[in-house]
Amino acid sequence: MKFAGAVLALLILAGLAGCAAWHPRGETGPLPGFHASAADPRVWVPSGSEVLAGRVSEILDEAIARVEAVHGQPFKSSPVIHVCPDDACFARHVRTPRLTAAVVADNRLILSPRLFAKESWRLPGILRHELSHVHLGQRAGHYSAWIPVWFHEGLATLVADGAGAEFASPFLTEVAWNEGRQIDFAARDNPDRRHRAMAFALNIHQFYLQAWRFVAFLRARDPTAFHAWLIALQEGADFHIALGDAYNTGIKDLAAEYARLHP
Repeated sequence: MKFAGAVLALLILAGLAGCAAWHPRGETGPLPGFHASAADPRVWVPSGSEVLAGRVSEILDEAIARVEAVHGQPFKSSPVIHVCPDDACFARHVRTPRLTAAVVADNRLILSPRLFAKESWRLPGILRHELSHVHLGQRAGHYSAWIPVWFHEGLATLVADGAGAEFASPFLTEVAWNEGRQIDFAARDNPDRRHRAMAFALNIHQFYLQAWRFVAFLRARDPTAFHAWLIALQEGADFHIALGDAYNTGIKDLAAEYARLHP
């Protein structure tokens, strides 16, 4: 009964967390109530929040460069970052609780006030993580349902050097893996079925950590193949066909190879 209760708690937590919800449209401009800051026209804030905009502007060029270096292509258009100065603002635009940032419908990035207060140390990494979602969204569609959730999140966490998985316990993540609570990397996602953390009885941070480790493995195993695969995805290729073309093998074989090497 204790184990069942723990799994239920994980499912609830996993269901509450995540970076984005699928939506087919592209960007449609800044959100109402925000204006371009004087410090940087790429950062949009409500009136009176210029100080927060300046803090984002200071690290934005580096974040964009990191995303473009990993993704292998420039942004199709300059990303717009919305900064909420208070919890009420963030709750109006991001309905999922407990998040510190999100890329919402229409591929628009919103940062919460927590990233400028008690979680300020997370701001650079979370900005890179969310910009990865924006970049892929500009080319493949916002949080494309045809690309597995684990890849969206694993890639973003790779770009961010672990941001998103900071609160995952490596020990408990290993326990989950050894108990069989593992991401099924071969499971196919579509608009009617997205395999998120709860599908594997993982909490969101464990899900991000497992996804990050597998994406990092794929990149390290064959950087040239990884680059070719990622470019193909950005050009609209099928996830599994593009992977097979790049690696000359399928996702099941790559996942099995990773599992054999997994400590």
